[in-house]
Amino acid sequence: MAAAADLAGTKRAMAYALCKHLNVDPSTVSNTSIEGSDIASLFSHIVNSSEDEVMKWVKFSMDFAGSDGKQHALLDNLNKDLSQKSVLLGDGLKPSAADIVVFATVQAFVSRVSNRELQKFPHVLRWMDYIQNIVDFGTTLQKINVAKSVFDPPSHPKKGDKGDTESSSKKAVSGQKIVYKSNGSADSKKPAGETKAPEKKETPAAKDNKTSGDKKKDKSAGKTAEKASEKAPEKAADKDSECNISILNIQVGLIRKAWKHPSADSLLVEEIDLGDGNVRQVVSGLAKYCSPEDLTNRHVVLITNVKPGKLRDVMSAGLVLCASTEDHTAVEPLIPPEGAKIGEHISFAGFDGKPEDVLNPKKKQLDKITPHLRTDENGIATFKGIPFTTSAGPCRSSIRNGNVK
Repeated sequence: MAAAADLAGTKRAMAYALCKHLNVDPSTVSNTSIEGSDIASLFSHIVNSSEDEVMKWVKFSMDFAGSDGKQHALLDNLNKDLSQKSVLLGDGLKPSAADIVVFATVQAFVSRVSNRELQKFPHVLRWMDYIQNIVDFGTTLQKINVAKSVFDPPSHPKKGDKGDTESSSKKAVSGQKIVYKSNGSADSKKPAGETKAPEKKETPAAKDNKTSGDKKKDKSAGKTAEKASEKAPEKAADKDSECNISILNIQVGLIRKAWKHPSADSLLVEEIDLGDGNVRQVVSGLAKYCSPEDLTNRHVVLITNVKPGKLRDVMSAGLVLCASTEDHTAVEPLIPPEGAKIGEHISFAGFDGKPEDVLNPKKKQLDKITPHLRTDENGIATFKGIPFTTSAGPCRSSIRNGNVK
């Protein structure tokens, strides 16, 4: 009885979501049609498609619904297929009819599996969490409770504290060296039986000349040491600042419009709202992975203090940050948490510096910082392990352990 009820709920949710997906009124599909059809027949009744890739997933759904005891093996296959994808079909982020029918079919089974067992299918969980929050399945299906990592920002010492610690440790080491030298005598290194040569007595005039010369040498050496000690911290500070995330002005934005670049197939142009009337035009290399429709009305994370410039004759004044797999087969913009405000600045625990007004391209600052930007095993975007943080929580991606740039 439970299996029959699950299948009925699956078909109702699938029919509703497919109609919404195709901008068709769900009431045009009668309950009689839903109850009297199997998954494949119902899908064909609503969706006019015979594409092999789509029908492959319809067959998967039929097998899953009718294969008691084999669902775990089928979930494992689905997990492998999703390991390099955000959605089942295409390279972008937009769910297809295949995503809808497969989600509706596996939802009931996954909702009864233990959390421990579900951890074997991380890509399925990530995909289901994404689909259930972007596709309208009506009220028939309950959302899967996907356990996400609780974010507790680590306490990192500020740069001043780090410097004090290093300084005190260096002083301690220096003190040890001085003690070692003072305890060691020249006589102790000489062979037994060797005697000192008689000391020559110096005249008062010679002593005065020697003392005067030593004082001049000491002053000269002191000045040189002072200059060296002043320059050393400056160089270290410069090096630290070049790889300091706080020099970047990273904000939450909302893409109001997106369109294809007029002269470059690989580029898209976005109009991004940063709040308070601040709208930026940004050019991104996302055409291979997202359509303009995928990006419209999407919240993103972007660097807003890069130097404005033209990309293939179109002005760009920002950089949308994206996560990607190691082989770059999947790329998607970082996702700010729900509740993050448009224009809000991203912060990093332990880095409280002021962003530069405009980055200097000659210093290659981004090239030094981006190698340290990654998503962790939970999909949280980080700099050297420190999360991208908003007032509503950390920024994420469905791509785990990926690069961010």
